[in-house]
Amino acid sequence: MSESTIQIALVLPDLLGTYGDFGNAVVLEKRMTWRGIKAEIVPINYGQPVPDSCDIYVVGGGEDTAQTLAVKHLREHPGLQRAVTKNAVVLGVCAGIQIFGESFTRADNVTHPGMGLIDSTSHAGGSRAIGEVLAEPANGLFEGVLSGFENHQGRTVLGPAARPLAHVKVGTGNDGSVEGAVQGRILCTYLHGPVLPRNPQIADLLIEWATGVKPAPLDLPAVTAMRAERVKAAS
Repeated sequence: MSESTIQIALVLPDLLGTYGDFGNAVVLEKRMTWRGIKAEIVPINYGQPVPDSCDIYVVGGGEDTAQTLAVKHLREHPGLQRAVTKNAVVLGVCAGIQIFGESFTRADNVTHPGMGLIDSTSHAGGSRAIGEVLAEPANGLFEGVLSGFENHQGRTVLGPAARPLAHVKVGTGNDGSVEGAVQGRILCTYLHGPVLPRNPQIADLLIEWATGVKPAPLDLPAVTAMRAERVKAAS
C-alpha cells in the first residue's frame, strides 16, 4: 500500500443524510487513522461534480424525492460510475441499494431507472419495515452477526450477478430472507445505526478492499460493548 491519503467521498449528504449515515464515513476515517493510515473525508453536495479519483464512496439513505434527485445528479456527474470501473470501493445504504440497481419503483408505482451498478431491482412493499435487524454473514465475507436498524418500504430482488450480504434472522432486510448486496467492491445494505459503528468488521472489510491490506485488530472496549448491547436488544 502506498503512503498516499485514502480519500473517502461522502456522496450527497445534503440529499441522502436523513438517517445520520454520514457516520459511516467518519468511522472509516477514524479506523484508518487509528492504524496510522492517512485518510480524509471529501463531502460532495448536490450540484457539485463527483470526482472519480476517490478510493471509497459512501452513499446514505433518504426519502423517495431525494433518491430521484440523487440519481439525476449522479447521472449528470458520473464520477462514481467511472470510479467503479477503476475498482473503487462503494458503500450504499438504504437509498443506495435501490438507486445502485437497475430500477426502483416508488410507493406511487412510478418506476425509475437506477444506475445499473448492481444486478438488482427494487419496489415498494406492502408494509414498512421498521425495527432492529440481525443477520448472519453470507459467503464468509466477514465474521460476527450483522446488526442495524431498518426504516424502509423497499423490497429488493437480487439478480445472479449480485450476492446477498447476509441472511436475515430478525427483521426484513431486502425481502425477509436476505439482507444487502455485494457485487465486486460495491457493498449495499438497508441498515442504519449507522451500520459501520455497529458492525466494525464491515468497516474493516471495506478498508481492506481499499488498501489491499488486511487491517490490524483494534482494541476498542466501548465499541465492543455497544455492539454487544445492540445485538442483545435485537435478539
